[in-house]
Amino acid sequence: MPGKTSLDPDHRTLYGAGLQPPAGYALDAAVATTFSLDFETALAVPVSLALFAAESRDEILDHPLALLEGAERMAGRLLVFADNGHIQVQTRPHSRLCSLLEKIIVEVAAPKGGAFHPKMWALRFRPTNDDQPVCVRLLVMSRNLTRDRSWDVALTLDGVVAKKPQAINRPLADFIRRLPELAIADLPPGATELAAGLAEDMRRVDWILPEPFERVSFAANGFGGKPWQPDPGARLGIISPFCDEDALSMLADRAGTQAPLLIGRSDELGRLSRDLLARFGQVAVMEDVAATEDGEEPDAASLQGLHAKVFVVERGWDTEVTVGSGNATRPALITGRNVELFATLNGRRSQVGSIEEIFGDKEFGRLTRPFVPEEWKNEDEAQRAAEARLDEARRELCTGGLKLVCRRSSSEDEAANLWEVTVQPAKPLALTAVGELRIWPITRGETHQKDALENLRRGEAVDLGAMPLIDITRFLACHVFDRETGVALLFATGLVLEGLPIGRNAAILRSIIHNKDAFFRYLRLLLAEFGDPFAAAMAVQKDEGHGGWRSSEDDSPLLEEMVRAFCGREDRLDRIARLVERLEEADAGSASPIPADFHALWQTFRLALQNKSQAHVVEE
Repeated sequence: MPGKTSLDPDHRTLYGAGLQPPAGYALDAAVATTFSLDFETALAVPVSLALFAAESRDEILDHPLALLEGAERMAGRLLVFADNGHIQVQTRPHSRLCSLLEKIIVEVAAPKGGAFHPKMWALRFRPTNDDQPVCVRLLVMSRNLTRDRSWDVALTLDGVVAKKPQAINRPLADFIRRLPELAIADLPPGATELAAGLAEDMRRVDWILPEPFERVSFAANGFGGKPWQPDPGARLGIISPFCDEDALSMLADRAGTQAPLLIGRSDELGRLSRDLLARFGQVAVMEDVAATEDGEEPDAASLQGLHAKVFVVERGWDTEVTVGSGNATRPALITGRNVELFATLNGRRSQVGSIEEIFGDKEFGRLTRPFVPEEWKNEDEAQRAAEARLDEARRELCTGGLKLVCRRSSSEDEAANLWEVTVQPAKPLALTAVGELRIWPITRGETHQKDALENLRRGEAVDLGAMPLIDITRFLACHVFDRETGVALLFATGLVLEGLPIGRNAAILRSIIHNKDAFFRYLRLLLAEFGDPFAAAMAVQKDEGHGGWRSSEDDSPLLEEMVRAFCGREDRLDRIARLVERLEEADAGSASPIPADFHALWQTFRLALQNKSQAHVVEE
């Protein structure tokens, strides 16, 4: 948030830019939280973290080798906690690489029954030079991990891990530490330890505050205790796409002698009473007023518009700016049913700016116009009621103890190597408002959908059919239809998966690295280190006339890179050893992508690595 005021729309940043390590550092671990996510964005994030940045998500999605290696490298280093049942899904088959996100995505439920709603990144960076300290970065945002293009706001804080705990960091550290407790299914291996380690580091951070702010504080709602609310002040400014009567009335009471300012969405503001709106000195909307699904409505459409949440308070000589995930709603600010995260920056008003300046025509206010109640048209209440019923059905499906069980098919054709997959409920599900329920593995698409409603109501298994090993995934697409109106809801959720064959991930690997060209390009990715984005980006490019041994006229041969890795006592050759082993494991009788001459070369390196390892043991 640079500059005199903090919400100037000219001060913009790309989502991926905040995930890039500082110069001389490499990513070591990361924990993220989001209300909703989509698989494509979730696949692109590990690439941005581990390999290279890109101008757009689609640019990354064009490189399946990079998606594969990003997911492989970040498994065990990255956790993304998302609200259960709010994984967006398409009716078409999703990439089989999405199954690799099973070790990264953790679906959770808010302990008080509301929405799990925080948007945060906590990242730890290790120095490439041992003389430098460990650094961390915190992003507190209003953006979900989706392709949404709404106006959002984000705070980026960098800091150094110190020796002593800092009192201001305790709410943040406790929030991160408790995340694994909210999981609705099995946690990935090491998830609790990863979150605890990052929480401890965040507890001891000395933050580098953005100018002109002088102090920072954190708050988390949804875990019990008194929910965070803006402190009373002489003046209050609010940006909140979702709002309700109770929360806005409470905020107006805290605004002191001057009427507060409010920027929201016309469809939300139109449901408020005229008496309540009269308590605000200014009520405005953005020119394009629609916003995305955000936990306050059952299933709003993904459109352009306002999605930022900001509370600005003038108190004495200071201005406080709070950013985070919480809207001006009862679940977020009064009852504390929603899990929310906030960060508050405090500075002198003469430097930060007054509410008139921050919300004025030269800053954020130039994106808005006055709200006109007469232009708002009453929405279909039957539609809203149907969406509420579907949201309840979603919650029942996600928390109803469903699990996936896979067994080898009894087909006489052994060469087909098919597996039978069933959905098994722990108990009968009511699903009283549901008229139809169709389910399918996300890797298969709706052409393989199965009617599941009656079976689940009786507590009986649903047969998803026989499928190849590569299509097995714990992510299940659910298409639910309201009985009264026919309104539909489509989402995905991750279930407990029993009987998963050991070779599933190797089979996915083999499907991507299917020829010699892909093999050599993937080798270059393995030899590209964290912190060397240029080498990683070059590695995924197509080779032209070099037989895979070079990616351009200026690239060094792979042999030289392997020798450097060997001499540097690095783990890059261990990655190659694992790759060769897994490709051989997944060989289904087709031509191996590993050239014979590389096999011979690799045997030499394998023996050298064994001798080197034995020498280190003797030295110790």
